[in-house]
Amino acid sequence: MATAQVKKDKKPEAKVDFNLKYFPSAKATCACGAVMTVGSTVETIEMEICSQCHPLFTGKEKAMDMAGRVERFKARQSAAAPKKVKKVK
Repeated sequence: MATAQVKKDKKPEAKVDFNLKYFPSAKATCACGAVMTVGSTVETIEMEICSQCHPLFTGKEKAMDMAGRVERFKARQSAAAPKKVKKVK
C-alpha cells in the first residue's frame, strides 16, 4: 500500500499587489448637492447626509416638545402646594 507524501516545507505563495488602490482626489457627493474632494479607496462616494446639511453642524436643530409636556410639568410643579416643614425643638 502506497502512502501519499505531504510536503511540509512548502510555504503558501505571497500575494502580489494586494493593497487597495488609493484615489487622492475622489469625489464625494451628498444628496443635498454638496460635492467634496476627499481621499478614498473608491473613486466616487454618494452619501445621504454631510456636514453641510446635517442639523447638528448647521445649527438648525429644533428641540421638539411633544404636546407641551414641559409646560404641563412646570405648571404642575408651580401649582403644587409647598410642603410644610416641621421645626425640630
